[in-house]
Amino acid sequence: MIRRMIGAARLDTTVYEEVEADKSATRQALTVVLLVALATGIGTLGSGGIGGLVVGIAAGIGLWALWAWITYFVGTTILKTAETEADWGQLARTLGFAQSPGVLKVIGFIPVIGPLVFAIASIWQLVAMVIAIRQALDYTSTWRAVGVAVVGFIPYAVVSSLVYALV
Repeated sequence: MIRRMIGAARLDTTVYEEVEADKSATRQALTVVLLVALATGIGTLGSGGIGGLVVGIAAGIGLWALWAWITYFVGTTILKTAETEADWGQLARTLGFAQSPGVLKVIGFIPVIGPLVFAIASIWQLVAMVIAIRQALDYTSTWRAVGVAVVGFIPYAVVSSLVYALV
């Protein structure tokens, strides 16, 4: 799993293809999501406290599953190509591993450098998610994968805003 996390963080497309095809990697992807949620929670302890940490872990899992469903739906219907063949599990696995750079968010609470590392890790995760979408949906165009992420982000942002507003 660690090798896959490093490969995913290095944006290695062969790792994304590997986890896409390995149905047993769904549990590993969930573990990555949990680790990143925990790291993010620790990194934001100063602003969210312990309650934020607990809620953040639960929300991280639910929002990962939602993001996988949204990207699956958008990528296999609205922006489908002739080569597109995917299921929810493939998106869940690749997007779970795409969160790997987020483990660096654990140092987010450190003054000055923490917020910078947090921001860099967030951008890195976004880039990894585009690669994950491209590979899982068998796209030849990175721009199509960006399109899925942009179109999918709208409903995702609405739902995640509602989730965090209720907490």
